[in-house]
Amino acid sequence: MAAKVLIASYLEPEHIARIRAEAPAFDVIYRPDLIGAPRFQADHTSPHERSKEEEAEWRALLAQAEILFDFDHTHREDLPELAPRLKWIQATSAGIGQFVKRYGYDRPGWIFTTASGVHARPLAEFCLMAMLMFVKNYPLMEAQKRDRHWQRFNNTELRGKTVGIIGLGRIGRDLAQVCRFFGMRVLACRRSNIDRPPSVDEQYPPQRLDELLPLADFLVLSTPHTPETEGLLNAGRIGLMKPGAVLINIARGAIVDQAALTRALREGRLGGAALDVTDPEPLPPDDPLWALPNVIISHHSASTADTENGKLTALFIRNLRRYLKGEPLENQLDLDLMY
Repeated sequence: MAAKVLIASYLEPEHIARIRAEAPAFDVIYRPDLIGAPRFQADHTSPHERSKEEEAEWRALLAQAEILFDFDHTHREDLPELAPRLKWIQATSAGIGQFVKRYGYDRPGWIFTTASGVHARPLAEFCLMAMLMFVKNYPLMEAQKRDRHWQRFNNTELRGKTVGIIGLGRIGRDLAQVCRFFGMRVLACRRSNIDRPPSVDEQYPPQRLDELLPLADFLVLSTPHTPETEGLLNAGRIGLMKPGAVLINIARGAIVDQAALTRALREGRLGGAALDVTDPEPLPPDDPLWALPNVIISHHSASTADTENGKLTALFIRNLRRYLKGEPLENQLDLDLMY
């Protein structure tokens, strides 16, 4: 009997057709009428209210599913009870460790695979955009445009600047390559003692992070959110950052002491920040970060791109083939490391 695969979040019809064509050994169930329309193309968490009859039908599908494409965000708390046959969830996000722990999914017999690598290039491009906006003095451009004031000004260039990357996974490595192409010096801090990649000039272990901080013109956080990284960039470490440096956070908001960051930005000790993530999310309307002219806020959207679902589909198909053969799955979540 074919293993039942339930698609739990939106995918375009062409991607569903591709999964069915390239993984014919599986029974792929996709009911967009029970999932709801996405708010944007790469939306995998759109809220959806079902009728009583629709909910009963969805629960019957969950009860049969052996594999889920994405988490069922309409049944986060009771998924283990509703899906007794479930063995594997292919996530649409890379940073799922905290989510899995929070909802008690770290149970015997369940496998999780992440979307690691799918969002690497969009996030690297976001970081590049932010760096260029600050070196080219975009905040001043925007202010002068708003005031309709014409005044020439000075700016600088990325060549010769130093970027510090905390977390050298697929996103960090992709960013390192982009920065080297622009002639930047690349420093990286990583937990693993794997050999330094060619795109990185110097690699630091976590215990030497404080040595890296004063050297970076741009500090990029791309590390997973784990108990070890929560609050990693605290007030003391923000104080060690190079005067005028720019913080770019594409990791998770909980990694940064947001109040200390806000103070450093207000006082001018830091030159700016580009925040794809905040703590909490959504950022409250009265948070002072909204009003700071040297802060870019991208609403946890830097990773979303119109290419995302195609990449996720290709990854899922590769893993379906591995699952069928009993081979280790790509991007399998380590429940101890939480990434």
